[in-house]
Amino acid sequence: MLALLGDGAGVPGRADASRNRELLLCAARRLLAEVGPDGLSMDALADAAGLGKGTVFRRFGSRAGLFVALLDEDERAFQSACLTGPPPLGPGADPVERLVAFGRERLTFADSRAALLREARARRTTPGAPGDFTRLHLRVLLEAAGTRGDTQVLAYQLQAVLEAPLRHHVEAGLDTGLDAGRGQAPPLDRLTAGWADLVRRTTADRLR
Repeated sequence: MLALLGDGAGVPGRADASRNRELLLCAARRLLAEVGPDGLSMDALADAAGLGKGTVFRRFGSRAGLFVALLDEDERAFQSACLTGPPPLGPGADPVERLVAFGRERLTFADSRAALLREARARRTTPGAPGDFTRLHLRVLLEAAGTRGDTQVLAYQLQAVLEAPLRHHVEAGLDTGLDAGRGQAPPLDRLTAGWADLVRRTTADRLR
């Protein structure tokens, strides 16, 4: 479930390419912290990593490809935390509390990476592994909690609740024709509180 984008690390003769990829991703994160996504150009990345610009383009293809790679790396870490990390996000907690923690972290993930999501939207044209993982993980936790009803459908519906703020972050900044202040997503604390309320209402009538 964790495989998103292969990096060729296990293929003979690709050790240098794998090291370059990690070097570039580390340099990209330093630049993001220093200058933000607007200042992260392929030229700046090549200079920061001490590599040629051609190496940067061969590794990621484009600036959007770089942001996708950064998001995919973050996604791997998130999924690993869900499957093997400490509770309540990871195993060991009550499944309802794990559902609450999953949504809270998923919403925070989107909120803290709004700029990356917007930059990468040109490459995010079809559903991928993150959506598949979210849906399956929600269903597993719903069933572990003894939730009544069609857990497959409930997982789809809960996934949609989590994806709405993510879609907002992807589309933010586009000209929607709305008045200032309208059409805005609620703040993160309200979204996470609403998620916790929804989960507890969904799982209130558990199977005995």
